[in-house]
Amino acid sequence: MRGVQQKLRDGGFYSGQVDGAYSSELAVALTRYQIRNGLPISGQLDVDTSKALGVKPAVTTAAADLTKSSETWRRLREGDQQARNNARAAQSPRTNETPPTSIATTTREGGAATGPISSEGAKPASEFSTERLRDYVGAFVLAGLDPHVGSETDFFADRVQYYNDGVMSRDKIRKDLQRYAARWPERRFWLAGEIAVDPQNENRVRVTFPLQYELRNGAKHSSGKVDKTLVLEPSGDDLQIVAVNERKAE
Repeated sequence: MRGVQQKLRDGGFYSGQVDGAYSSELAVALTRYQIRNGLPISGQLDVDTSKALGVKPAVTTAAADLTKSSETWRRLREGDQQARNNARAAQSPRTNETPPTSIATTTREGGAATGPISSEGAKPASEFSTERLRDYVGAFVLAGLDPHVGSETDFFADRVQYYNDGVMSRDKIRKDLQRYAARWPERRFWLAGEIAVDPQNENRVRVTFPLQYELRNGAKHSSGKVDKTLVLEPSGDDLQIVAVNERKAE
């Protein structure tokens, strides 16, 4: 594990101690590495991530991994400014590229994404960097894989323009996500390209990105790619989702 920590530190993804311990800080670093490199988002040293890093997969129990998931996505959502600064410095040769990101918990075709909310007293959307947006959506992915099904509902505003279903309450969204998780208990999502950030006004930003997915339920299987869109508005020092939509990628 020390070798993993050192490689992530050298890449600017990890700023903790090189002590061989699997911590939430390391899980956050692994998530950022996965997002940047188009790997399935898990926050774990899984087979795909181990191969990319050139190391052996971590030998941990599934239960141990699951107990860290909530702490990991919450920490990633809050954002680690030092880690983002390190990552930005490490990626300096790519300053003309938009840093990639990923988000997924449901996959369906949808309609328009609109639906204003009150953002009085909130930090302007224009002040949220691309790095912060990347962390936010990465955290949303992990929340969708949390053993506490429906955890990603915490990212939504009280009322959301939800695909083709119109404006829905957070409680109804939670129930929909729980049904989705029951239908597809095994889920993998990863970035299939770069994000596009489109400020709508001072208090709203639209984030669009290509998302690849694999879904399984026993012998049943579904896979493909969609172009996903989130509309975000500030809520204090954080962000919340006010609209979500997607369409099949070309």
